[in-house]
Amino acid sequence: MIRTRSVPRPARTAAGILLAAAVLTACGGSPAHQGAAAVVGGERIEIASVQAKVGALRDATAAAAPGGTGTEQAGLVRRTVAELVLDRVIARALADRGLTVSEGEIARARQTDAQMLGGDAALERQLLLRQGVAPADVPGFYRQQIGIKKIASAAGQDARTEQGDTVVRKALADAGRELKVDVNPRYGRWDPQKIALVDSTTDWLPQRAPSA
Repeated sequence: MIRTRSVPRPARTAAGILLAAAVLTACGGSPAHQGAAAVVGGERIEIASVQAKVGALRDATAAAAPGGTGTEQAGLVRRTVAELVLDRVIARALADRGLTVSEGEIARARQTDAQMLGGDAALERQLLLRQGVAPADVPGFYRQQIGIKKIASAAGQDARTEQGDTVVRKALADAGRELKVDVNPRYGRWDPQKIALVDSTTDWLPQRAPSA
């Protein structure tokens, strides 16, 4: 059976990490942010990549559930940025421990869940509607899931337990600090301790003179 992520997703995370809601997509004002949603360990996450993922998820959701209320744009954009940052934070935590997640492990985990649900199409639909994972991002979903389990296992813990949750949180917090995550303030600020985006206090937009 598909387990909810042991990493941030709104209102459904085994680790209990919640993402704050909502700011609209846009370019940043500093050189590091021009065209980038975030810079993680020196690697840029382009706004165009975020927009492409948001569009794919909205299109897939609309096709799977015609007439639905849709996904709120601002919150979806911010959540997508957070997920892309989190991908890199988990990868760093794994690398720090000499761990990797193979394509074979991802394929096996996916196949196991698909068999339980009656096929890969049913799996993709459930992940889309219940977890907000677009079909193209299913491998990434399993990469995070397996990565979290491996981080806990490396410390002799189960990620589903309180002790395992504590181990995972610390590992991701440490990795986030090491990577020096720099998020475009339009989306918020990465808090390594909370392992989430929080509201930014940076006022980076040019101030307009008040209308006469």
